[in-house]
Amino acid sequence: LVVKSQKIQHELFDCGGDLAIVNGKLPYKATEEMVAFLEQRIDAYVQEAPPLEKFILPGGSKAAAALHLARTVIRRAERCIVSLQKAEPINDVVLKYMNRLSDYLFAAARVVNARLGVKDVEYERSAIVFRDKEEKQ
Repeated sequence: LVVKSQKIQHELFDCGGDLAIVNGKLPYKATEEMVAFLEQRIDAYVQEAPPLEKFILPGGSKAAAALHLARTVIRRAERCIVSLQKAEPINDVVLKYMNRLSDYLFAAARVVNARLGVKDVEYERSAIVFRDKEEKQ
């Protein structure tokens, strides 16, 4: 996860730079390949973590709690970017990247808990909301 965190930090700087471009005068740095990388990692982490049936509370281990906190900060930034997009043209990939990054951090938090042998805390009043794709058909 450490190498991936440095890669993501560089990509966040790219996204910030893209958002600072006025009137699209410079080429954008955020790419669909960055989004695809996150999607690949999300898929791998979902396979590694225990199956998810109910909503979970953020937390578990300290490392997972930190990842959940980072996820909420990314979600807040995503909402700000949506507001910016209404006022100015932006690189649409940045918004897509931020959305996938928050999902990546959720999946990473679940994997960290699983690797440490810490169970995710299910929201006690949650119905079963997540099912296998095969089970839905």
